[in-house]
Amino acid sequence: MSEPVPILMYHSIATAPNDATRALSVAPEAFAEQMALLDDRGFTPVDTARLAAGWRSGGPLPTRPVLITFDDGYEGVHRHGLPVLAKHGFASTLFVSTGWIKGANDTGGGLDTMLDWDQVRKLAEEQVEIGGHSHTHPQMDQLADDALWFELLRCKEIIADELGARPMSFAYPYGYSSRRVRRTVREAGFAQSLAVGNGLARRRQGPYALQRVTVRRSTGIEEFSRLVEGRGIARNFARDRALTKGYAMVRRARQVRRKAIRSRV
Repeated sequence: MSEPVPILMYHSIATAPNDATRALSVAPEAFAEQMALLDDRGFTPVDTARLAAGWRSGGPLPTRPVLITFDDGYEGVHRHGLPVLAKHGFASTLFVSTGWIKGANDTGGGLDTMLDWDQVRKLAEEQVEIGGHSHTHPQMDQLADDALWFELLRCKEIIADELGARPMSFAYPYGYSSRRVRRTVREAGFAQSLAVGNGLARRRQGPYALQRVTVRRSTGIEEFSRLVEGRGIARNFARDRALTKGYAMVRRARQVRRKAIRSRV
């Protein structure tokens, strides 16, 4: 039976983040310290495609695998993250919301300073897998079918056009998905997808619902050490899970109400 794997979810790496991203923006010094700990403990970072392919085929994975993932596409991943990753020779995955990346397709929705496509290409050249994270970063399980398909196919199309290769991995914005969303992600051509969940990833979760562990600005090095070793995760994120369950009830009620309205039209 395959061992559980920690998948770390980062967002921004910034010295002075704005209010919108502060809680999930890791300081550059903290990120460097966290990556040094992974190296010292003998972890082997792999990208999302490598982990999923290994679990799908039953093939071997390297010693103590760990995934380092970044969501949205903040400029600090290139400025502060890439030099540290390159120093240690670490692979990682960046999930981009294509409408937030600077360039011709920018919708202006980015929450802080975002990457441009030249920087994304530079990351792709340096062991960073580029995955999809939708086009405009919506709550995907709240979308009608047409809008859901647009978010997936537009994201996939832009990445393929900019990088010359189709993205194979996806991460759900906000971590929200449903059976319908996961099925559509698969039908859109993505081979695997990540949620949040704040738990270790396990093969039995399936390739379209792999859990990740959130790394925050407040995550100290001792807490980080416990997270990557799989210790105390449930206790650490107990409040998050309670809030998520409560909000899920609200979102389900909204979804039922929207369906009822559409059926009357």
